[in-house]
Amino acid sequence: MISQAQIIQWLQSVAVVIEENKDYLTELDAAIGDADHGINLHRGFQKVFTQLVGVADKDIGTVLKTVSMTLISTVGGASGPLYGTLFLRASAAVAGKHELTNQDLVAFFQAAVDGVVQRGKAQLGDKTMLDALLPASEAFKQAVASGDGTIAGLEKAVAAAETGKQNTIPLVAKKGRASYLAERSAGHLDPGAASLYLILNALLVQLKSVD
Repeated sequence: MISQAQIIQWLQSVAVVIEENKDYLTELDAAIGDADHGINLHRGFQKVFTQLVGVADKDIGTVLKTVSMTLISTVGGASGPLYGTLFLRASAAVAGKHELTNQDLVAFFQAAVDGVVQRGKAQLGDKTMLDALLPASEAFKQAVASGDGTIAGLEKAVAAAETGKQNTIPLVAKKGRASYLAERSAGHLDPGAASLYLILNALLVQLKSVD
């Protein structure tokens, strides 16, 4: 089980992790985008951090919906709508819950994938955040089906996200600003996949710290 308090702590830690990696993410984006991914996400999650106080006693769905609305209103570029939709769809999947079972997390992941696909119209291999998110979702689902616990399942999900992130390097971008570069986008890590990995890994680190 993952408690509401742990979800709050995860989101607080994401704000810290994004701040620590702001320059790294912006550097990645400078190679194939607008050089603002880290800056935009940092602004968004700093705002999320301040908003969490107001939903500290709310259910997990409400917390995630607040994250969604905050990111959509404060993050520029494609990242705001994509991450906003990810958290919005995930919030609907766990609406009213104060703790999450592994099956709830499976639904969380699937809803997040569906939201990103719907909003971004991307497929696996298009060199987007989906290249990290979809393998993570599939890995967690398979782990739970095999009887793994939450931590073990998330370890496999994070490992899959890291592999997916690295796999974006040779790809030619099909979506977003990077697609304008066509073949020249190959050879660069996708910043969206990188930030998605950091956010998922922050959840694993948070849960391990209290396990």
